[in-house]
Amino acid sequence: SDWSSDVCSSDLGGVGTLSVPANGFSVGDSFRAVMSGQMNVANNQTIRIRVKSGSVLLADSGAQSITNITGDTWSLNVDFTIRQIGAAGVAALASFGTFHYTKTANGTVQGFAFNTTNTTTFDTTISNTLNITVQWGSTNAGNTIHSDVFVLNKTY
Repeated sequence: SDWSSDVCSSDLGGVGTLSVPANGFSVGDSFRAVMSGQMNVANNQTIRIRVKSGSVLLADSGAQSITNITGDTWSLNVDFTIRQIGAAGVAALASFGTFHYTKTANGTVQGFAFNTTNTTTFDTTISNTLNITVQWGSTNAGNTIHSDVFVLNKTY
């Protein structure tokens, strides 16, 4: 049994959108998402971060070990670049992410990185809306995560 939570939501206040309309991408378009917040993690847990557009997986950290965290801060940086435009099977999107957290108990910074190139299911001919989720390896009341800051920029 696992538990999943959205940590990125398009209904938050701010300026801009998390959506790109159909045929709105060009080859070379690049974006950076930066998120941060606080989390609590029980003993001997795993965390999995997925970056999606609808049901299409753009980046996946896979299950990562994380343990014994109380009220610590975290940050997530994800970079995306459009390599090819078109329908699924033609379009290509490269993603690279880093997730870091600072353990207040000893002041160490820990984390992991992940990268994915989607050349099979990403489609630039349809509207794409960014969604980031966290999935815990087990259901535990001690596992909580929330984001306080989210910034998405197009880079040039």
